[in-house]
Amino acid sequence: MISEEKKTICVYCSSSNYLPQKFYDFSHKFGRLIALNGYNMVYGGTTVGMMGIIADEALKNGAKVTGVIPERIASFGLKHPELAQVIITKDMRERKATMEKYADIFVAAPGGFGTFEEIFEILVAKQLGYHNKPVIFLNFDNYYENMLRMFNTVYENKFAKEDMKSLYYIADTPEEMFEYIRTYTPKEIALKW
Repeated sequence: MISEEKKTICVYCSSSNYLPQKFYDFSHKFGRLIALNGYNMVYGGTTVGMMGIIADEALKNGAKVTGVIPERIASFGLKHPELAQVIITKDMRERKATMEKYADIFVAAPGGFGTFEEIFEILVAKQLGYHNKPVIFLNFDNYYENMLRMFNTVYENKFAKEDMKSLYYIADTPEEMFEYIRTYTPKEIALKW
């Protein structure tokens, strides 16, 4: 189980300012709940989209928030000015490695290609035994339903063993996610071969 000391959630999510309003409403709630449930946060370090809202709400409610942002993105003026710590990296690969180092828990809220790429790298690292931390898809508004159907196609065609379902958890709400984290017990992961 996750120990009682304050843990850090790595949040992957959208940086778009052009989403339907429901995703921003969700972000306000999610960021607030990160702090109110006693967690800190590490994320991509910007002020935009869901990322910025979640960070702002976590900060307002007492969480320590660390941002990790590549030089190129920081040069666009998107670096969050109020974080406890901002780490500027050379590129996206270094950013992902740094976020992973700081994180005790990994969560993919709704997001685009960057979110998919980040959470899948973490998922594969867990599959290969590089870590055994919680990996969660936060399936707000059934956002990940099509992906889950694709996962079933992967299992049905034996591209992955069915027991790989234990690598990740699908939570429909932040409350369900926090309950999973509180009761998480790492399982031994069988090698894929």
